[in-house]
Amino acid sequence: MLTEDDVREALRVCFDTELQVNIVDLGLVYGIQITRDEEAPGYEPRYFVHIDLTMRAPNDEREALMLGQIHNRLAGMREVSRSTVEVVWEPAWSAERMTPAARQQLGLDRPAKQGLVRITL
Repeated sequence: MLTEDDVREALRVCFDTELQVNIVDLGLVYGIQITRDEEAPGYEPRYFVHIDLTMRAPNDEREALMLGQIHNRLAGMREVSRSTVEVVWEPAWSAERMTPAARQQLGLDRPAKQGLVRITL
């Protein structure tokens, strides 16, 4: 049976094109619903996957690229017969949704430098 963890793991190869961090670690995937697709052909169970996704900020080009990555990745999973992705804006995304791995990759967990800064003109 296909699980939410399976889908999240598969989506780790889909990246925010600007930050080059995967969408799962960025916290952009708000929800995943998986239902059995009784009408899918074949003998193995097949599933319909619906994803609620947010964006860091509105950007039509980045949104189109990200949605294409997601649909292509899910289409490559033999258990998935169909998928949809809905872009949602509530609740608004914030950096607190990122995993420690994403924060480290972006350098957000480095301590601030202390002391005097010397500027030479």
